[in-house]
Amino acid sequence: MISFPKSIEAAAAGKGTLRAGGTDLQELRHLGVHQGDLVDLRDVAGLDRFELDEAGLHLGAGLSLATVATDPRVIDGFSGLAQAAGGLATPQIRNRATLAGSLLQEVRCWYYRNPHQSCAKKGGAVCLARQGDHLFHACFDRGMCVAPHPSTMAMALLAHDAQVELQDGSRLDIPTLLGDGSDPRRTHALSPGQVVVAVHLPLAEPLERAAYGRAISRARAEWPLVEVIARLWLDKKGKKLTEARVAIGGVANRPFALPAVEAALVGQEPTDEVLAAAAALATQGASPLPMTGYKIKLIPGIVHDVLLRALGDGLIVPPPPPVPEATGEVTP
Repeated sequence: MISFPKSIEAAAAGKGTLRAGGTDLQELRHLGVHQGDLVDLRDVAGLDRFELDEAGLHLGAGLSLATVATDPRVIDGFSGLAQAAGGLATPQIRNRATLAGSLLQEVRCWYYRNPHQSCAKKGGAVCLARQGDHLFHACFDRGMCVAPHPSTMAMALLAHDAQVELQDGSRLDIPTLLGDGSDPRRTHALSPGQVVVAVHLPLAEPLERAAYGRAISRARAEWPLVEVIARLWLDKKGKKLTEARVAIGGVANRPFALPAVEAALVGQEPTDEVLAAAAALATQGASPLPMTGYKIKLIPGIVHDVLLRALGDGLIVPPPPPVPEATGEVTP
């Protein structure tokens, strides 16, 4: 049965799984992995909220990813977020998928999505990917389930210090929303009856530079092998990096920040040498599975590339070393 509540309170009290864009949920139902009643959010007012004020950017949970990617207010003030939203999936999915749905979607592991397999995420005893085909899975081992977290937007919002608002007015940061990944049965920490209604981002400082990038195995409509977002701030003279936010996804069962990379950037001149040295620290703590070692080789390159693109014309290119003057002497 499908119900169509008119208010967020009725949706929270509804019996069944919440559905917004349905791009992931419908696939799970088609595969036979998900069954049961649905609570469709189509008629709930206020989920398309879009406001920009002195407190920051306020995005309704029901906004499409296409809106986040293309609205000038996001592009101008939150360019890394716009790039991330515009770089995932396909135009058709971005037009339908919602912001909250992207945050709360399920993993793309073929064992989880096989209705005839009982993996740890579905209550089984073991993670079948660990002992099977895990070519596209984690290279940072942070819990029993080694399927990478599927949400590009979760990674991007983590880097933007975003908070998710629930129907009762409470707010959660992204790590709290997703949980630590230790329970393989849960991809997020929300309980039944909790509904995401909005996402709030603090205003960025004027001197911010940002970029998003991913390593993929084909040009379009592909899940990332590694994805990275970087936000960098230069001082007013453009001589020093004063602050950095760098987050990574596609490599663990949760997206996470790269504090070693951030620390290596702050206070430094924005040269290619500095960026490359910082990017080399991105693999600290990695623990690849037998088939995911190749991701360790990808990470420094994609981090370096994203840092370069974030800086753009702010990159300092040191002058070439002086050429020794000719002495007129001939060396025998």
